[in-house]
Amino acid sequence: MDFAFSEDSDAYRRQVRRFAAKVLAPHYQSDDKAAKLRPALVTDMAGIGLTGLRIPERHGGQQAGAVIAGMAAEEVARADFNASYLIIVSALVSDILTRNATDAQQAAWLPPIASGAVVPAFCITEPGHGTDAAKLTMKAEPDGDGWRLTGEKTSITLGASADVALVLARTGGPGARGVSAFWVDLDDRYLTRTAFDDLGSRSIGRAALHFDGLPVPRTALVGGEGQGFVSVMQGFDYSRAIIGLACLGAAQVSLDEALQWARDREAFGSPIGTFQGVAFPLAEYATYLRGARHVCYEALWRKDNGLEHSTEAAMAKFWAPKLAAEVIHQCLLTLGHLGYSAESPVGQRLRDVIGLEIGDGTAQVSKLVIARNLLGRAFAP
Repeated sequence: MDFAFSEDSDAYRRQVRRFAAKVLAPHYQSDDKAAKLRPALVTDMAGIGLTGLRIPERHGGQQAGAVIAGMAAEEVARADFNASYLIIVSALVSDILTRNATDAQQAAWLPPIASGAVVPAFCITEPGHGTDAAKLTMKAEPDGDGWRLTGEKTSITLGASADVALVLARTGGPGARGVSAFWVDLDDRYLTRTAFDDLGSRSIGRAALHFDGLPVPRTALVGGEGQGFVSVMQGFDYSRAIIGLACLGAAQVSLDEALQWARDREAFGSPIGTFQGVAFPLAEYATYLRGARHVCYEALWRKDNGLEHSTEAAMAKFWAPKLAAEVIHQCLLTLGHLGYSAESPVGQRLRDVIGLEIGDGTAQVSKLVIARNLLGRAFAP
């Protein structure tokens, strides 16, 4: 049983950490205050291949494994949690396209993602259909040699600034079999975007998108008609483990800061780390973080090796964001008035990771997946 990363993987981790600390960290809090995606962020991340990690080399990507994508997200999130969304979304979207799009479609759509020329989004959630996505109501109505998209998508990550999107819309009858997937240029002549004023992750531009007959050609169909739901949902398992690692990256850097503060800060003539009330919570959370990281990386390792990984990914998705929020909260308390100050990034990290306790599948849904896999569908909720 080998728990070590390869030398190449460790070298890559160090490279991404250096880049993130130097290039991304200085903008983390200012980007949040600006509440919009900074174009230079996309350019910088594309410049070292972070937007093309899961894209084949022939299309300008890195052709990296799922473990490497998770490692990159974890390191980027240490410096700028919200920058990790560019890895998460581009990895998820490009993985779906690589598995389901034709060679011609991949050649047209993947290189601009890898180069940072376009920012992709993923449009599934609707005002009345989030978890129960198979009941979505957005229509793709036939129009000549294509379709027109009409309806609303909401809570779309990067929705305020994305150039293209993978959009699920109904082309047939009720249920999952009536849903198709389309690769769509987000032409604002047929689209109204409404940005959310969120508690955290403000720079990623979560938004509602109202489609008013946006035209898409027949060549925009991904996979067969009526196959969109199944082909798209298969990609979520491993991306949820990447989300988990991004949350744990933010938690780990907060813990590192709290540990250093426990060494430096003195009270009653001693470093505060000498007091059990300070040291023990940090020790406990260091233990939990290590366990959660193992779950996340196991899910990604299983993905890379062609093994079933839905249980592990669901464990990662419900546990890691929840744990990260708890860890960061404790670190803020350890730092005291310094942690509570807006000058410290700890409070922003707390606000940011809470969003992923909600987004991309709630804890209840993850536990449902785990229970059904453990018990069997007939014996679970």
